[in-house]
Amino acid sequence: MSPFESLDPRFHRLINGSVRLETLYTGCRWAEGPAYFQASHSLIWSDIPNNRLMRYDSSDGHVSVFRQPSNNTNGNTIDREGRLVSAEHLGRRIARTEHDGRITVLADRYQGKRFNSPNDVIVKSDGSIWFTDPTYGIDADYEGECAESEIGASHVYRIDPQTGAVTIVCDDFVKPNGLAFSPDESKFYIADTGATHQDNGPRHIRVFDVTSGHHLSGGAVFATCSHGLFDGFRFDEAGHLWTSAGDGVHCYHPDGTLIGKIKVPEGVANVCFGEAYRNRLFICATTSLYACYLQIRGAKTY
Repeated sequence: MSPFESLDPRFHRLINGSVRLETLYTGCRWAEGPAYFQASHSLIWSDIPNNRLMRYDSSDGHVSVFRQPSNNTNGNTIDREGRLVSAEHLGRRIARTEHDGRITVLADRYQGKRFNSPNDVIVKSDGSIWFTDPTYGIDADYEGECAESEIGASHVYRIDPQTGAVTIVCDDFVKPNGLAFSPDESKFYIADTGATHQDNGPRHIRVFDVTSGHHLSGGAVFATCSHGLFDGFRFDEAGHLWTSAGDGVHCYHPDGTLIGKIKVPEGVANVCFGEAYRNRLFICATTSLYACYLQIRGAKTY
């Protein structure tokens, strides 16, 4: 059975009807934060409650533990030098894994106060690092360690690539979560999963205009989740947004129309594109890692 559900004719050219959803690994408690390394043909992802980072070798299908303990790492991405950048719940920080395995702390405080529990992270082409900081890792001891918020709110931050200075770029979110730039970096998209903490709270993705490289304006709702909550998401090179949801992966046209879905048997947390042509979508969904080939390439990310 095809995993694809087409809701709009524009979805047809993005998919191959003969492709099946592949289960690459199962046995996680909460799979999250996939990041693909072209140089080593491998995918790193988080198993947050099990406090480990996992590694999938796409050349032979082998799965191994990349690092344990992992400080309950959640989101992961890759910088311009091919290094792993991670958002740690337990460490309450953004950290980078150097090529020799050393860990460099990039940011763990704002104006002297510890972050809540950095959730998802992305690197812009200028080397700046943008991340969200909801409270999920300090709300309980399951994905981090229960604690009071020192900052008292959940914001979106930017780390300057030259100075390392941390600034708030968005301060009007309930629980900011997944984030990504459009392929040309003219727009910035952020999910708000505030419905986890507020009755009738937000369950949408907002879109901002980017000016002068790091100033944001706008913030209109781009899409509202029709099943569960959005979490992590990524773009293909044509500007379609592929996002996690409760019933699989939802694909949105750049105009905000939901045009299709990839049906997954577990709630999806995050996705990323990988392999030589960036045409394989890796899907972290609750206990498992899935993958599916598409007819379009993912946008290049750093």
